[in-house]
Amino acid sequence: MGMTITEKILAAHSGEEAVAPGQYVMASVDLCLGNDVTAPIAIEEFEKAGFERVFDAKRIALVPDHFTPNKDIKAATLGLALRKFAEKHKIRNYWEVGRVGIEHALLPEQGLVGPGHLVIGADSHTCTYGAVGAFSTGVGSTDLGACFATGKVWLRVPESMRFVFTGERPRWVGGKDLILHTIGQIGVDGALYRAMEFCGPAIEALPMDDRFTMCNMAIEAGGKNGIIAPDTATKEYCKGRLKGKAVHYASDEDARYVETRQWDVSGLSPQVAAPFLPSNVRPVEEFADVSVDQVVIGSCTNGRISDLRLAAEVLRGKKVAARTRLIVFPATQAIYRQALDEGLIDVFIDAQAAVSTPTCGPCLGGHMGVLAAGERALATTNRNFRTRMGHFDSEVYLCNPAVAAASAVTGRITHPDDVA
Repeated sequence: MGMTITEKILAAHSGEEAVAPGQYVMASVDLCLGNDVTAPIAIEEFEKAGFERVFDAKRIALVPDHFTPNKDIKAATLGLALRKFAEKHKIRNYWEVGRVGIEHALLPEQGLVGPGHLVIGADSHTCTYGAVGAFSTGVGSTDLGACFATGKVWLRVPESMRFVFTGERPRWVGGKDLILHTIGQIGVDGALYRAMEFCGPAIEALPMDDRFTMCNMAIEAGGKNGIIAPDTATKEYCKGRLKGKAVHYASDEDARYVETRQWDVSGLSPQVAAPFLPSNVRPVEEFADVSVDQVVIGSCTNGRISDLRLAAEVLRGKKVAARTRLIVFPATQAIYRQALDEGLIDVFIDAQAAVSTPTCGPCLGGHMGVLAAGERALATTNRNFRTRMGHFDSEVYLCNPAVAAASAVTGRITHPDDVA
């Protein structure tokens, strides 16, 4: 019996010729990741256990991105813990504010994750890196602390689900819409502890930025990881960027899948997820009467350069509605710089948007965009649970960047065709 791409990567990193769903393995990691929220706990556990040195200073990444720039003394203290640990153990992959970006956009940009890699991170959206053909998944801070010392992680091999996308994507429909549609169809626990393998002609035609978006939100369906087999687009993205060795795995024809779903995306409208679940998904046309107080464009899900270009295409020459706030935050400094060079920042400022330095702040209701009771936001972020972006009685709707930009102009959830 053949293996899936996920199983092949886990086998290669655990010294096994083959693995099967349900099997437990101790796997070596290519990279482990912590941020300013999760890494301080991992550091505390590492030191409490008496470890004196990390397994490999080159294969640890510490990214202060959640409450940065520091919003208060507590946030500053968390950031300081990362800085001191990085200095003590000579960890190369540590970036201060002004050089840092949102972790799940920064690490691929820096060439630290690639095809065939095994990556863990103390952040649930670590599954993002499946877009380049890596097995990547989120873990708890204690597991991260153990990995700092050993370079290994204990895993159960997940069952795999295959999602086949056919047809040609309509205008304004991207990776965000494909993954929202998927979650809407299977639910927030529809892929619980399963590998979500995305394939088919529509995926092969999908740009890399959109692939990152899809894999990023695998966790919103309960997935252990999301993954796309490397192809020409992957190789082009990694060319001249990837610092490690790439291994291009593909699933065998006789690989085992617990379930296969197939959709033709040709007639798909932009999708919107209503509160309070990412699975509460309907076409954008069904939300025309929903007004919004705040629109957020950015995050590790949709803060890449193609997302900003799409938003600027809709916003160019227009103004944000008088009673609506628009916050735009590029995912990394390099993306910010490119947006400046392309004139996109001018478009946003001319439209009267607030443009932020890279941060996770608004996405998790941390700072720089927190909602009051009764306020409603439309965001290109990944979660819309209660209290996600602020008060218990606030609401968050999820969408793609074009829908977000169009809605900022009208002050209500709007199809981009209505303003473009």
